Amino acid sequence: MKFTLAWLKSHLDTSASLDEIAAKLTAIGLEVEGIEDRAAIFAPFIVAEVKKAEQHPNADKLRVCEVFTGTETIQVVCGAPNARAGMKGIFAPAGSTVPGTQLLLKATTIRGVASNGMLCSEREMGLTDEHTGIIDLPLDTPLGAPMAKVFGLDDPVIEIKLTPNRGDCLGVRGIARDLAAAGLGTLKPYAVPSIKGSFKSPIGVSLDFPAGVENACPVFAGRYIRGVKNGPSPAWLQQRLKAIGLRPISALVDITNFFTYDLGRPLHVFDAAKVKGNITARLAKTGEKLLALDGKEYTLDDSITVIADENGPEGLGGVMGGEHTGCSFDTTEVFLESAWFDPVRTATTGRKLGIHSDARHRFERIVDPAFIQGGVEVGTQMILDLCGGEASEVVLAGKAPDWKKTVSLRPSRLLGLVGFDLPVAEQTRILESLGFTIAKSGDVLSVDVPSWRPDIDGEADLVEEIARQHGFDAIPAEPLPPLRAVPAPAVSAGQRRVRVARRALAARGLTEAVTYSFIRGTEAEVFGGGQEELRLVNPISADMDTMRPSILPGLIATAKRNMDRGQMDVALFEIGPQYASVAMDGQSIVATGLRRGATGARHWRDRPRNVDGYDAKADALAALSAAGVDTAPLMVMDGAPGWYHPGRSGTLRLGPKTVLATFGELHPRVLQTLDIKGPVVAFEVWLERIPASRGKAGVRTKPALKLAELQAVERDFAFIVDADVQAENLLKAVRGSDKALIARASVFDVFSGAGIPEGKKSLAITVRLEPQQQTLTDAEIEAVAKKIVAAAEKACGATLRA
Repeated sequence: MKFTLAWLKSHLDTSASLDEIAAKLTAIGLEVEGIEDRAAIFAPFIVAEVKKAEQHPNADKLRVCEVFTGTETIQVVCGAPNARAGMKGIFAPAGSTVPGTQLLLKATTIRGVASNGMLCSEREMGLTDEHTGIIDLPLDTPLGAPMAKVFGLDDPVIEIKLTPNRGDCLGVRGIARDLAAAGLGTLKPYAVPSIKGSFKSPIGVSLDFPAGVENACPVFAGRYIRGVKNGPSPAWLQQRLKAIGLRPISALVDITNFFTYDLGRPLHVFDAAKVKGNITARLAKTGEKLLALDGKEYTLDDSITVIADENGPEGLGGVMGGEHTGCSFDTTEVFLESAWFDPVRTATTGRKLGIHSDARHRFERIVDPAFIQGGVEVGTQMILDLCGGEASEVVLAGKAPDWKKTVSLRPSRLLGLVGFDLPVAEQTRILESLGFTIAKSGDVLSVDVPSWRPDIDGEADLVEEIARQHGFDAIPAEPLPPLRAVPAPAVSAGQRRVRVARRALAARGLTEAVTYSFIRGTEAEVFGGGQEELRLVNPISADMDTMRPSILPGLIATAKRNMDRGQMDVALFEIGPQYASVAMDGQSIVATGLRRGATGARHWRDRPRNVDGYDAKADALAALSAAGVDTAPLMVMDGAPGWYHPGRSGTLRLGPKTVLATFGELHPRVLQTLDIKGPVVAFEVWLERIPASRGKAGVRTKPALKLAELQAVERDFAFIVDADVQAENLLKAVRGSDKALIARASVFDVFSGAGIPEGKKSLAITVRLEPQQQTLTDAEIEAVAKKIVAAAEKACGATLRA
């Protein structure tokens, strides 16, 4: 919202300075975003008289002028055809910057003649686009007068930022009312004229809405004015509109724009000669079209309120008028409209059609419903004053929506809600200065809310108004009392898992990526997705039309972009959501990563190798371990999804059913579909499947460190097993043979070939025994070894290798 200081003072009687007004505006919640002091911009430019204007000796189209500023005479070379002796114009001295062109003027020589400054056109001063000649001022304009004062540009422009509930301050009078209530002056009286019509309006108005939609436009008022003479609006009106960034059009249109900003009351004028029959506010018919005042044609539907005559729609209710009935300099008869439109329907119409007008901005924030006929009266008076004419009687259809409400206020609530207290008389004064009407009943104030404050609904709103006007800086700064002795954890167990997994994967040399949750539908199908319910109705692009069933497609695309730029060794990870359905339980938080290329940089000592499935397995185990999972008892099994290589992938399971992670080399067919050279290894860790700890806040913590005081013993075993036996099954049997002594068991060799029967393989494992009570004897060690061999034979049919 923009306005000038003089405009504000037309409603507010105050001696406060500009800085004081700006500070108070921000203090009462009308935040000042900027102040443009145009007098400072135009300070170097003054009125000067051309004493002589002679032909340039070396140029046909240039003239050498002697310019008198009131204090000195300066020579200027000028190319304007209207430059002549005796005229007065605007002089820009050397060293100044021309606003319209941002040209820094310097003393120079033009075709051999010295020139110190310039005489300026309106375009060079940034006033208009006129550039056919220099500014030609009236001869009685004082010499040396500041240009800003001559053109009325010495009025500072203030811009404030409003919250959506303060529609009353979308008019200068509403802002003045707030400042007066804050003690920064007195609100000037505003008399609404009462104009008696001298004839009956030839144009009638009516409302035609189906049941249940009457609130689209519950009241419509208008007045016919004949014999008007439209033309440019007066200078004072043009200057105010220009100051806030509006382009003056004609007196009739400028008047409606003025009241939109002055009182926050949008009005509209129709060229009555172009209106056929009466005017009706109704819903549009689907398919109807309207050429609006912005020059665009809009196709309408039956959710949009229109103002129509017998020809069809002539305006969008609360948004914009139509081109067909717009006023021009030839207009002699007008119909003035003042109505009230439903805020929600107005906002919906504007968004649907992509129109953001000053009228829409105000109607969707609720315009004062009690000032419908008042809007007609003030608009009529200014039209008569500036354009002449004769006014008809007011025509009215419907009635204003019920806006009256009464709110009870206990003055003691001020202390309880904001932390300071004020006398009841001061609370009453503040509310009454804002337009509220108050009656006291015992210890409770009965407050009638004014029509321009629809945002006031309850006692807390009234307390806010009092605190706002008194000053938020009066609220004491005191710490809030603690709710408990020990604060609850700031993050949940699931959030903590994400954090620690992210750190663990980054520590392993993977770079974190953040990719879109949308991918191409064909790619989603490769990874088990692409269901119709996961396709986007309005995708941001054709390549992002489906919710991702896996994070891998995005990481693969990122890896490919790196490879296209010469980075062939890629290690990436991302922790985020992936989607199996639209249901809440169809979203999973998964830690996903991939590697491609060599494991490390080239070095004379260590030869790099290509990554393989075991690297992906190590990454997955690192993420699980960081998230609090004891990885020792995890089962390594097959069963990875179809996008993994069936012979070079696996799963990490907590029991036979709960899959915590998948890992391995991606299937060549998948790499071919996504156009990336392999091999590529990847992993996916389902963090939400990790069972919560029974400890505090469900967070798993590392067990207490137990240092073995007794000598540990390690023994190696080589078993002959069937070729299809999984090493994990053998290890599980070995660990379970004596849980008290066996601390760890792992495979260190796999062999098949010479010396091994057909269909068999050799699995060599190492077992670590850690006694707790006493050092193991040879007999005890031998007894444990027999248990291990027996368990291996029972579980896997294993025999000791000779």
